Amino acid sequence: MQYRTLGRTGLFVSELCLGTMTFGGQGEMWSKIGDLQQNDAEKLIARALEGGINFIDTADVYSEGRAEELTGQALKNLKVPRDEVVIASKVFGPSGNGINGRGNSRFHIMEGVKASLKRLQVEHLDLYQIHGFDAATPIEETVRALDNLVQHGHVRYVGVSNWAAWQIMKALGIAERLGLESFASLQAYYTLAGRDLERELTPMLRSEGLGLLVWSPLAGGLLSGKYSRDEEGQQGDRRTSFDFPPVNRERAFDCVDAMRPIAEAHGVSVAQVALAWLLKQDVVSSVIIGAKRMDQLEDNLAAAKLELSDDEMATLDEVSALPAEYPGWMLQHQGQARRELLAESQKR
Repeated sequence: MQYRTLGRTGLFVSELCLGTMTFGGQGEMWSKIGDLQQNDAEKLIARALEGGINFIDTADVYSEGRAEELTGQALKNLKVPRDEVVIASKVFGPSGNGINGRGNSRFHIMEGVKASLKRLQVEHLDLYQIHGFDAATPIEETVRALDNLVQHGHVRYVGVSNWAAWQIMKALGIAERLGLESFASLQAYYTLAGRDLERELTPMLRSEGLGLLVWSPLAGGLLSGKYSRDEEGQQGDRRTSFDFPPVNRERAFDCVDAMRPIAEAHGVSVAQVALAWLLKQDVVSSVIIGAKRMDQLEDNLAAAKLELSDDEMATLDEVSALPAEYPGWMLQHQGQARRELLAESQKR
């Protein structure tokens, strides 16, 4: 297992992060993703830590808070030293029936962090992330609230998830202007079958130095290798019970077709190839893996050892390439001469 800095911070996180969406099974939607209870969740966490993972990601909405409870109790039962694990959680979604029990207001953020700390049985969170964009709350209010949490010691670093590039840039600008804590990372959907973030978010990440935490790296199981154009998987599989995130299936199956011979050549699973491709992307700080069974976790852990060749990466890049879209194709056309001049100057 390798360790990477979380963006431009001095915090090192494992290149694979254990996600906890499969814990709890509480609530109609979450029960379709996974329903692991204390014993099984604890075994997965123990194996992940043994495998070199030092990073665990959860959220207050996962199984209506139950995932945080199971995670906190597991770490306590396993007697994991607090300074040996990086714990991340999120706030935004509904946490109660009250009208203010959701969103990115100061009210909800302050209430949310207290509840998460209690469920996780810890005194601070290492990374606290805004889980979605709230059109009803000014970005400045959100940024100020997060800064308060850092100043009070409840949170070490702050991040964001599922925001557009312009929204993140606005928040970074506000933080810089007011001298407030700014986002260290973005948690976003990224996979061979869905490279949309490369249009706007990836350039922003490189420019501003934010780390990328990847959720659903196997496109909700579609890139696991058990699905094909002719077979849609078995009853109870993630995609058959919860068809999310949205995916262009033709492109996804083109990717699977390209990955199969690469997987066979290395003697590994298709899923490991999909994860290894992500781990080669320079903006990625950590890839979040989720599992319902121990064999799934073992397979995902093995991806950290898989090294794809330049030719294999080129094959995967080509089959998964995004179609040209404005203004991208215009920027590519107009800027080519200047990019070549810059590249030439850097060789000297």
